[in-house]
Amino acid sequence: MPESTIVIRKYSLKDREAVRKISVETAFSGEDRHNIVTDDEILADILTLYYTEKEPASCFVASSDGRTIGYLTGAKNKKYMQRTFNAKIVPELISKSITKGIIFERRTLNFLLHLLISFFKGAFSTPDFSRDYPATLHININKGFRHRGIGTQLMFSFLDFLKTNGINGVHLATASENAKVFFVKLGFTVLFEKRIDYLKYVTGRSMPYCVFGKKL
Repeated sequence: MPESTIVIRKYSLKDREAVRKISVETAFSGEDRHNIVTDDEILADILTLYYTEKEPASCFVASSDGRTIGYLTGAKNKKYMQRTFNAKIVPELISKSITKGIIFERRTLNFLLHLLISFFKGAFSTPDFSRDYPATLHININKGFRHRGIGTQLMFSFLDFLKTNGINGVHLATASENAKVFFVKLGFTVLFEKRIDYLKYVTGRSMPYCVFGKKL
């Protein structure tokens, strides 16, 4: 049977549920997400809501036989994205978590405790690269479709989109062990790296945390 054709296209509303599903299934570097956060809706909101609701024009998807099997969610200006997320998305997430009772569950509280400890210890602090690399992105592919060049195609589509919009650089942070080879191959450079341990209570190990950047 011939291999199905992969189509890269702009994100549309019909992709929303598939993007959310992929985002939660691939969260936390492959660890069982339900050992960390019990509610997929809240987790999907954290991972995708800004991009799909506030900046959908900067997002791309990969589809196979009409099924969405990967995505790249992007923002042309990370500082604007962070301000909007904090002002618009976070209050909504807090309200929803309280209403559903998620925030009071033991696993959620345990995760938030370790996250806050790491935050106050400076685990997530990085230099500000937004002047030279204003855009940012997040990319994920359904596990069954990886290593087929889909991520590269999504990246090229997004980078061309940024160039067309006069954006002069892009950066992103990732805790993926496999990300370095992928991004370096696409011309990104490592701007900053360290190790973080906010999930060490689950995984038993610290994780790499790398910031990559690319001038356009």
